[in-house]
Amino acid sequence: MTRRTTWVWTGRAILAVIVIGGWQWFTTEGWVDKFFFGQPSEIWNSLVKLFTEGTAFGTIWENLWVTMQEAIYGFLLGTLVGVVLGILLGSNKYLSEVVGPYIRIVNSIPRIVLGSIFIVAFGLGVFPKVLLAAVLVFFVVFFNAFQGVREVDQNLVGNVRVLGASPLQVAIHVTIPSAMTWIIASLHTAFGFAIIGALVAEVLGAQQGIGLIISQAQGTFDPNTVFACMVIIAVITLGAEYLISVLEHRLLKWRPPNRSEAQAI
Repeated sequence: MTRRTTWVWTGRAILAVIVIGGWQWFTTEGWVDKFFFGQPSEIWNSLVKLFTEGTAFGTIWENLWVTMQEAIYGFLLGTLVGVVLGILLGSNKYLSEVVGPYIRIVNSIPRIVLGSIFIVAFGLGVFPKVLLAAVLVFFVVFFNAFQGVREVDQNLVGNVRVLGASPLQVAIHVTIPSAMTWIIASLHTAFGFAIIGALVAEVLGAQQGIGLIISQAQGTFDPNTVFACMVIIAVITLGAEYLISVLEHRLLKWRPPNRSEAQAI
């Protein structure tokens, strides 16, 4: 571990102590009303209760598994469709001009409205949650893939075509690798949006899931359980972020390190 890494983790620990300790102090002294904003010690108690006693909708593991299934399936579906359409429309100006306005129209629709439509159409099961998560992921990945393709060096594409490469070979060996940096960068944000999509859909209507627990806690004015669920989701999201970072380093080994990475090394 380098000296810089040590200082970074030290700073993170100090910041966490200040925020959590200050929160606990202010609520204990009554300067902040813990009825509305919760309290770190009570949030911890809520976490313990969730993992030991469970909820009215089953164990916390069952509910967490439902939410993670919805988020992961939505993430994979949204990423796949976003990458394919982003590369296709980014490579074909005619298709971009034809389809582009419709994508912008759908993107302008509030996501909570789409969630309500999906639940009305498909019920309270997993499928509408996957759809809403996929929609949120799609737009993040699509616009990055689209822009990544547009940023490909056209001189390089022209040289490869002169050498006799087919459109498919150009896409596989030039376009997609060049746009991969943009696509991978979008995945860091996309998984968070997948979680948001699943949670929002569960709040709108569900039989199980973390969003349903949050909705019930909100209805009973229990901010500690709401924050406890947020902590669980934060841990899951940070774990996914780490895995995506590992994937990024493996897929982009050929890329020279940027200035910040070089300094870290």
